Amino acid sequence: MEEEWRREGKFNSKLGRGGEMTQNPEVTRRQLLAGAGMSGAIAVAPGVTLYAIAGQANATVSDTTRWGMLIDTNKCKKGCDDCVTACNTENGLDGPSKSEATRAQWIRKLDLTDKNTGAERSLPMMCQHCASPPCVDVCPTGASFKRADGIVLVDKHTCIGCRYCMMACPYKARSFVHETLEDQKTHAPRGKGTVESCTLCVHRIDAGGTPACVEACTEADHNAMIFGDMMDPDSEITKRLKAYPSIAVRGDLGLDPGIRYSGL
Repeated sequence: MEEEWRREGKFNSKLGRGGEMTQNPEVTRRQLLAGAGMSGAIAVAPGVTLYAIAGQANATVSDTTRWGMLIDTNKCKKGCDDCVTACNTENGLDGPSKSEATRAQWIRKLDLTDKNTGAERSLPMMCQHCASPPCVDVCPTGASFKRADGIVLVDKHTCIGCRYCMMACPYKARSFVHETLEDQKTHAPRGKGTVESCTLCVHRIDAGGTPACVEACTEADHNAMIFGDMMDPDSEITKRLKAYPSIAVRGDLGLDPGIRYSGL
């Protein structure tokens, strides 16, 4: 399963905790899972594998594609959380939680106010699916990785819950699973003791669809979110990015996010 999920050379050599080069990822994975207490730390539900989140068996993952999203903050209304609700429902995040403080958030709404003009904007914030993701750079096991098409994911079988990626992410886009989970979605495997974030609904993309948040925004006739291939000159998102100004949040970091915003 992991081989298919990580096709196109997702496993790269990187420095370990002490600065040494890590071993072959498969060897490292076996060593980690054999460690004391690891069997109880990763609790992906029985029958839930990473195959579904890897995408369809016949899906083509290519570096000639760069999936991205353009969000028009002029159309994103304050108080509207249709995208958040759709994400929670699609990925099974709307179940009971012991604490709101530890509830998973793959997408959240932010309200911004310009200190000089008083102008207000509302926008959804999620994993930005960076071309140079810091979460991948700091992950000691290779659990955080980027697909060839730009989608950044977490391998729950390899994640040891160190949360380095959470500290490295400038967008605060990742959540840690504190509680035992039940009734998971087979296409969105989750596990206590692991880190998770927006997957751009990779299971939908690999089946030829669009993320649930974009679909919900369109169905509500808000049309604030455009999803598509940023490397396709004929795609709507590419044409919009070329014709109208947009920004990358924290563009000064040089991470080249796949999520862009207009109207800010």
